[in-house]
Amino acid sequence: MHGFKPIAALMAVGFAVAPAIVHADDDVAALRAELQALKADYGARVEALESRIGQLEATATVAAAPEPAPAASAASNASAFNPAISLVLAGSYADTSRDPADWAIAGFMPNGGEIGPGERSISLGESELTLSASVDPYFSASLSAAITGEDEIEVEEAFFRTSSLPAGFTLKGGRFFSGFGYLNEVHAHAWDFADQPLAYQAFFANQRSQDGLQLKWVAPTDLFLEFGAETGNGDAFPGTRRSRNGLNGTTLFAHLGGDLGDNASWRLGGAWIELDAEDREYADTDALGEPVLNAFTGRSRTWVADAVFKWAPDGNAARRLLKIQGEYLKRQETGDLVFDTENAALADSYRSDQSGWYVQGVYQFRPRWRAGLRYDSLDSGTPQIALVSSGVLPAEAFPALLSGDPRRTTVMFDWNPSEFTRWRLQYAWDEARDEGETDRQLQLQYLFGIGAHGAHKY
Repeated sequence: MHGFKPIAALMAVGFAVAPAIVHADDDVAALRAELQALKADYGARVEALESRIGQLEATATVAAAPEPAPAASAASNASAFNPAISLVLAGSYADTSRDPADWAIAGFMPNGGEIGPGERSISLGESELTLSASVDPYFSASLSAAITGEDEIEVEEAFFRTSSLPAGFTLKGGRFFSGFGYLNEVHAHAWDFADQPLAYQAFFANQRSQDGLQLKWVAPTDLFLEFGAETGNGDAFPGTRRSRNGLNGTTLFAHLGGDLGDNASWRLGGAWIELDAEDREYADTDALGEPVLNAFTGRSRTWVADAVFKWAPDGNAARRLLKIQGEYLKRQETGDLVFDTENAALADSYRSDQSGWYVQGVYQFRPRWRAGLRYDSLDSGTPQIALVSSGVLPAEAFPALLSGDPRRTTVMFDWNPSEFTRWRLQYAWDEARDEGETDRQLQLQYLFGIGAHGAHKY
């Protein structure tokens, strides 16, 4: 009996614990089921959140896409308000066989703009400072100031120009180099020689500026076809500012150009300039050699014809380039001439017919190396001075207007180590004084450009 008591006790304990074990198993199963449900719900929520994040990122990308445009636009970029700035430094050394102080162009009224060979020895040339920028979608503006070796600052150009006129029209206003001919619009640092041809110095005081308006139209044709008209106050030689309201002068010009295969191109041009002059003074001497101040009042008309031809193998001007250009100018002036305005003040009619031309060629035979040849010729004609023809004064009373045939031959050689640097050696046989004695002029010129600089004209 005693052996069955432990077994009976164990059986009693087992029957007592069994319901608890069965109940515990049910609880574990329930917890596992609840965990699986939570996992499923969590996964669904994660997928939903990831989907929303993806949608939000796509929407943000589309919405943000236009943002960079204003940041890069001229209106919102602070640096866009900084204009392009360029500076050209120039200087030269001159050696002449005759005194440059008495250099003049025989037979033509002095205009104060003739530069001739300049001063002997080392001279600081004319430095050019330019600022330019787009103002808005409709206009651009530019200022070019010449800083001379005599510590003077002169405004060469200061103009606005339209950028959105329809049908190929462009309007320019302010002060600018007139668009006639070929060389007049070219700034000094881009000349192929150290100085202007004699015709430009005699007819336009070296280079004609216009204070006024210019309208250009480029035709939508295969050939380059350009027409232009200008008017202004007429203040620049050979005109003067008039003592009344209104405009003075009209300039009309046209240019036609095109290509000749892949290697060559050309351009032809013609222009007509009419201006009025009131008391346009010039310094002279009388028959006794005493200084006098004379003045012309009347109308000045000038006709200009120009031609340019360029050749480069396969159109690659960086290696070899030949450029040939020439211009012919003819001027007629009619009006009254006053002798010795400060004392005698004798006045009578005046008429002159004068002409001049130049032709030049520049050959870039290797990259960075060029050579050039230019020939100038002028014909002053014989002016009709009523004070002389009537016997009131002798012809020697107007020595600056005595007939002359100025001419000059110039050769040059330059080295361009980069597009910003030029060293030029130039030699000229100058007979502008027309006195039978040649002035031999040697010049060594340097040009250094810094800053942003726009492309030069054709």
